This record gives sequence, structure tokens and C-alpha cells, in this order.
Amino acid sequence: MTSSTTSSSSSILRSELEDLVALFEVTSTDTPTPDAEREAALEHPKFGTVFTDHMARISWRQADGWVNRRIEKYGPLQLDPATAVLHYAQEIFEGMKAYKHADGSVWTFRPEENAARFARSAHRLALPALSVDDFIGSITALVRTDLAWVPGGEDSSLYLRPFMFASEPFLGVRPAAEVEYLVIASPVGPYFAGGVRPVSIWVSEDYHRAGPGGTGAAKCGGNYAASLLPQVEAQQHGCDQVCFLDSTTNSYLEELGGMNVFVVMADGSVHTPELTGSILEGVTRSSILRLVADQGREVVERRIPLAELVAGLGDGSVREVFACGTAAVVTPIGRLAGGTFDSKVADGEPGELTMAIRTELTDIQYGRAADRHGWMRRLA
Repeated sequence: MTSSTTSSSSSILRSELEDLVALFEVTSTDTPTPDAEREAALEHPKFGTVFTDHMARISWRQADGWVNRRIEKYGPLQLDPATAVLHYAQEIFEGMKAYKHADGSVWTFRPEENAARFARSAHRLALPALSVDDFIGSITALVRTDLAWVPGGEDSSLYLRPFMFASEPFLGVRPAAEVEYLVIASPVGPYFAGGVRPVSIWVSEDYHRAGPGGTGAAKCGGNYAASLLPQVEAQQHGCDQVCFLDSTTNSYLEELGGMNVFVVMADGSVHTPELTGSILEGVTRSSILRLVADQGREVVERRIPLAELVAGLGDGSVREVFACGTAAVVTPIGRLAGGTFDSKVADGEPGELTMAIRTELTDIQYGRAADRHGWMRRLA
């Protein structure tokens, strides 16, 4: 099935998109990347290291709301040393991708879900809400401006990073009265340099990502900063990534440093930690839950004790474990280790369901399979 197959609702939304894009004034860069240099960057894109020529931007002032929608030259930001975000970490972000289909059209995946989560994150960090229209209009305007930067090829895409931060210069613990919203873009290949392979996970029992009532469900930088030292600890134990437990009992799985986690049981059911307010509501996570349910499998969102998982790996009642997120899509987990255990997941190789779900999801995203849920949105 090609990218020409879309739902009628998506077609209606596309007809409205032109008005949203028109709100953004485009000022083209005066130093465009030479074609040869851009093509070289697209040949083997490394995640998050090269960026396109432009960025989208909207400013917010307490008295005026959102103003000055524009596409401008990508470049450094000029910040006062007293800029609020530098002192109080009042900021949020999103992660999504633009995919080039076989016919040359460019699409993104469930942007309304990213926009809704962005608004929830903004509320939790006392930042102004950005409308779905502005969110989608900004990413569309940027992709169209930098269309030549969207890579083709398997597992390649244009990674989009919308973010918002408190830009008012002041020292004082209160919500900022000035905020900037931007979108930058980076051509990327596979998230892991080795491609799709089983990763090893260190379960941290000394550090926690978030706690009840905290910012765990928001996509903000502080959550990721909190994962950096545990990630170093994981690497010191020969592991690729870290998995966190709940902060209340230190016994239930929550999520990885940047991905949600799934467990496949021997009876074919698929389990994942329930959303308790300290786990990010992953767009990829919710999509996988839908795809798994479509197969007729039992889907269970619950608290998963670490002890139960380790025992299941030992007695064979757990067959597969995998992680998911926008950047890495679906990643098989081959080993789970901690202070008192070191367990191989089945035979240590990618699980059958893990890879089937990954294939189904990426086939939808790249236009190789029917978009039966109306998840894809055409940008260009």
C-alpha cells in the first residue's frame, strides 16, 4: 500500500493545513548549505549531530499571547545570563519524525498526539499552552522550507525537535512572562549505531527518574538530566541503557531513560507498566498497544514487579522484552542486569513479536503498509 492511501479525515485536515502554514513568515538563510555538503550529510546521517538550514519560531508574551510566527535561519540563540530557563529549568520538548515515502511525499506520525502531550507538559511546567494548529503549522512550515534535507533510505528520517523555554531575564521563582517556542530538524539514521540489535539494560536500584506528583509524565529536560548519572552507571556495568524502578517501593518497573518498556509472556499476552503519573505517555507506546490488540492478543497495563520479571526470565514464562520510543522505534532487549541478578532474555536474540511489531509500525510510517488507523499526516 502506498502513501496515497489515507483516511478522509486526513484529507480534510490537509486542506486546512495551507492556512496554518501561511501564518509563518519565511526568511530564507543567507548561507544555505552547499548541495554537495548536504548530500554528504544525508548519505550516512548520525543521530542529532547535523541540523537543517532553518528553524521555526513563535514568541509568547504574557500581555500579547503567541506572536511573530516565522521560519528563520538556524543559528545560535542570544540569551541574557539571567534568562529564567538557565536557572529554573522551565522548559519542555517533543520528538517526532518526518518520513519520505516512495513517491517522494513527506509524512509524519500522529502529530496531534505530540501536540496534546506538549500541551500537558506545558501545563505541568507552568508554561503557556501552544495550540495544535500552531504546533502542526510550525513543523509543516519548517519541513517544507527544508524539504531537501529529508533523507530517503531505510531507517532514515528527518527528526523534528519542537521545544519551549522560559526566555524572560529575571531571578525569582515564578513562571516566566516571556517564552520562546522553536522547532529544529536533524536528518537521522538508526538511533543505535549498530542498527537493530538486542540491547542490555541495567536496572537502577539507587536512582529514580521521577516520583509521585513530580514531572515524570511531562517531557522536560530535568527528567532526562536525572537519568544521565544512572546511564553512566549502566555503562560501567557493561550495559547500553538504564531502567528505573518506582520511587515509592523501589520494586516496580517504570521506564528506561528515554523509552517505555514491554514484556511478552509465554501465553502471548503483552504487558507494560501502567501510567501512574511518573511515566511518560509515549506516542509509540500507545501505538504499539493498538497494534498488539489488533492481533487479538491480550494487552495488560499494570504494575510489573522486578522480582516477577527476573523470575519469569529464569523459568521461561517471559519470552521477550523490548523498549520503544520515537527515536529508536522498537528495540529488542537481550539482557537485564542489576545488583543481584544478570538475566538473558530467552536466547538473547530479537524476539519474534518484537521484530514483527517493529516492522508493522515502520511499514506504516514509511508508507509501505495501509494506514488503517489514520495515523499519518502528509506534510509535503
